[in-house]
Amino acid sequence: MEKSNTQQAHQLTDFLPTTKKEVQLRGWNQLDIILFSADAYIDHPSFGVAVIGRTLEAAGYKVAIVPQPDWHGDYRDFKKLGQPRLYFGIAPGCMDSMVNKYTANKRLRSQDAYSPDGRHDLRPEYPTIIYTQILKQLYPETPVILGGIEASLRRLTHYDYWKNTLRKSILCDSGADMIIYGMGEKPVIALARELETGQPISNIKNLPQTVYLCPKNQIPGGITANDIILHPHHDCLRNPKHQSENFRHIEEESNKMHAQRILQEVNGLYTVVNPPYPTMTTQELDASFDLPYTRQPHPKYRGKTIPAYEMIKYSVNIHRGCFGGCAFCTISAHQGKFISSRSKENILREVRKIIAMPNFKGYLSDLGGPSANMYSMAGRNLKACEHCKRPSCIHPEICPNLNTNHTPLLEIYKAVDALPGIKKSFIGSGVRYDLLLHQSKDETSNQAAREYTRELIRNHVSGRLKIAPEHTSDRVLQLMRKPTFKQFYQFKKIFDRINKQENLNQQIIPYFISSHPGCKEEDMAQLAIITKNLDFHLEQVQDFTPTPMTVATETWYTGYDPYTLQPVYSAKTPAQKLAQRQFFFWYKPRERKNIERELRRIGRPDLIPQLYDNKQTRKK
Repeated sequence: MEKSNTQQAHQLTDFLPTTKKEVQLRGWNQLDIILFSADAYIDHPSFGVAVIGRTLEAAGYKVAIVPQPDWHGDYRDFKKLGQPRLYFGIAPGCMDSMVNKYTANKRLRSQDAYSPDGRHDLRPEYPTIIYTQILKQLYPETPVILGGIEASLRRLTHYDYWKNTLRKSILCDSGADMIIYGMGEKPVIALARELETGQPISNIKNLPQTVYLCPKNQIPGGITANDIILHPHHDCLRNPKHQSENFRHIEEESNKMHAQRILQEVNGLYTVVNPPYPTMTTQELDASFDLPYTRQPHPKYRGKTIPAYEMIKYSVNIHRGCFGGCAFCTISAHQGKFISSRSKENILREVRKIIAMPNFKGYLSDLGGPSANMYSMAGRNLKACEHCKRPSCIHPEICPNLNTNHTPLLEIYKAVDALPGIKKSFIGSGVRYDLLLHQSKDETSNQAAREYTRELIRNHVSGRLKIAPEHTSDRVLQLMRKPTFKQFYQFKKIFDRINKQENLNQQIIPYFISSHPGCKEEDMAQLAIITKNLDFHLEQVQDFTPTPMTVATETWYTGYDPYTLQPVYSAKTPAQKLAQRQFFFWYKPRERKNIERELRRIGRPDLIPQLYDNKQTRKK
């Protein structure tokens, strides 16, 4: 029913074209820009290629999307739309392709959530590299511009977990002309305007938020005292500590309001990273979300299910950015730590569109963002923020300049829930309970946090509230840039009290990570004992996966904390990682023998009676 209604509601020309026939339906003879995506084309603001395509369209450009082109054989998918007037853009997907394809143990995943029917054979490894090499072979004179998470987080020398090697900027491996990093609405338009003037791509060197390669004598203005000069790539290969030192600069510049230019020598050239555009204003972000998305998969997927779309089709993203700075997370590296929030009116417009969707039953699956409760938060004194280079506003403690008032977010929740057609809006994004527990000098903010906590637990939990303490060891949590586990106890006490007062029967579902840098088997054993005592049988767990451009990955690879340059232990071999992971599942009878053996091996047999008694462990 829903699919047939969708086809009646939207004509083929309501979507950006994907084939020559669809281009002709618009009466176009040549395209200005062609985007190649490793994801299926879903015309929705949660999917990067749709956002960039609609942004270019709104600026007057003739743009098409080629989703999941076949990279084998005669390359017909790369030739079918011809040569664009301005450039090819590579948008490799909402997830890093290697995280998408492989588990932390480097096993091939059985499903690709961003492909029709979850097919896992529709994208290559590193599509950014594969697609670019094909396009450069077919159209060597046409600029190829890289975007999306895969290129953004590989813009400088980076560790690649899947190849177990330190790799150069992805510009070197791909042969592309430029990277647009981060959220790309502003730079894609600015680049198109520059190319329209007839400028060759090799001359465009001062565009904010771009990365390019060039000889030393062609760096605009030359190398100056204001530039950040990283250790060259070849030095990082020889000395891991140089890579660690580099990363501190990369992360700090990614999280500054006024960043400096970054330069790194590689292969006799320099990778030049221009500082980013300012964080988008509310008006700019509203304009992006107001673009004429159909909010549906392209009609070519009729009768097929795209798992990622099914997850988000009844959800609303209310802000961008995250100031948490978690050591293992790439959000701030890509979106930045400064929050860009949509207006209440803009959010309500999107909710009304969802209400009008076929088969919508009145339940929003998520009204959130990268972190659920950072909406509208910023520094009280922005001049202080202009001089700050902390990667996190809330670690090692919450910045006294941060306005943690939850009142604007409460107003959003109440306005959405008041709309006819909304029965309930759930919060599926991660909630930062350290923000809720924070005692500000501003009593209004404290009262709002208490009110938000009750509102969240009473009206916005779908039976289970997912939160992410990540570990129980304060030493490991410090390396993760997460709050002390004492705060989890505090929050759980509040959660249980409100549930009792409201006569609710809800659960907390905590997320935990094993094998994070700094974590040892003894830490995992303690985690098992603590969560056992809390009566948790853990479900939401994962083994740490080193992904490009996180402080945890650099620590894992180099063996040093980039900020202190002190050695840090990491579990690296499959056996070491399994020895940690097994503690998550202490309650499964088949794990008991191995866990007891491991505790004896590390000299902690005293922990066995804390974890096990002589009764049969409950199977789950």
